[in-house]
Amino acid sequence: MNVGIFSINENVYSETFIAAHKNLLQGHIFYYHGNSYESLQIERLHKPIAGFRLKQRVFMKLSKSYRKKHTRCDLIKRSLLENKIDVILVEYGTLAYSMLPLFKIIDIPFIVHFHGYDASVNTIIESCKNYKEVFQKASAIISVSKQMESNLLGLGCPKEKLYYNPYGPNDCFLEVESTCKTETLIGIGRFVDKKAPYLTILAFNKALKEVPSAKLVMAGNGPLLNTCQNLVAYLGLVNSVSFPGVISASEFTEFLVNSRAYVQHSITASNGDMEGTPLAILEAQASSVPVISTLHAGIKDVVINNETGILVEEKDVDGMARGMITLLQNINLAKQMGRKAKENITENFSMAKHINGINQIIIKVTKQN
Repeated sequence: MNVGIFSINENVYSETFIAAHKNLLQGHIFYYHGNSYESLQIERLHKPIAGFRLKQRVFMKLSKSYRKKHTRCDLIKRSLLENKIDVILVEYGTLAYSMLPLFKIIDIPFIVHFHGYDASVNTIIESCKNYKEVFQKASAIISVSKQMESNLLGLGCPKEKLYYNPYGPNDCFLEVESTCKTETLIGIGRFVDKKAPYLTILAFNKALKEVPSAKLVMAGNGPLLNTCQNLVAYLGLVNSVSFPGVISASEFTEFLVNSRAYVQHSITASNGDMEGTPLAILEAQASSVPVISTLHAGIKDVVINNETGILVEEKDVDGMARGMITLLQNINLAKQMGRKAKENITENFSMAKHINGINQIIIKVTKQN
């Protein structure tokens, strides 16, 4: 089986789930990247689809009828046929919408994998015409959270095409057995509105008054990083809060091995942006680290409140602070929650289960066509 994966980016550190699809799905994978059919490239070739630049130079000198018959979509179609692509997996609903001109001229089934912002940001959904045509032409739609599933159904996605398939952490995290021995809270992710890192800092500031020896590590990058650094300085927390920047999976496991809990105060942003199912929360639990977070999107699907972590309402800073204090002051409870967290991830949200879910969807849609 030859599978074409269409994704917006060639390689982004925060999109480890797409890397997993590239490396673990069954069949021969052909990875196409670009934010529309005009910019689509094949990985490692570092050039547009074969023949496009040459044809582009002569298109305007030829007749209108010739140009109409030899469009950019035709060149991509030729590439797909040459590579004998049996099915296409499109990462992000927005990319599927931009690819509609291509999908109108090919007879290859395609699956659309939604991830988060593409199914929640109001202006994006509106610009994609509520994905009406995407839902109509796609063979299957994948959602990574129950909240996203509800959102897509509300937009008109046919129930028979919709599949719930949350992410799974890399198996390397299952090899980690956190000791929870330090009073360190760890968080990782982009510093963006929906992750509300400033609310995590405000909660930690309250917790620090009860546990003054506690530390907070906030890894990652993003537009709100400087704001958060300024807030830490203003609150006088520079000796208690650190910002190591973007870290690798191995570096993350090094932090997790002794951390007391993973923290993330996700909220619904003012533009509607929501999480899918945050992969870092799965990775932390796989490493036997309990999670302190919010009752937001896919988080409540994968964290069992008061069993594998502590969840509070969005923007409940006091509640998150109490959760931090509870686990910082009770290492045995943290270990107990961590053990249950690993069991839950192993049994219900493993990488093998996630990949097998997509493989089964691929098999089903190819048999239907």
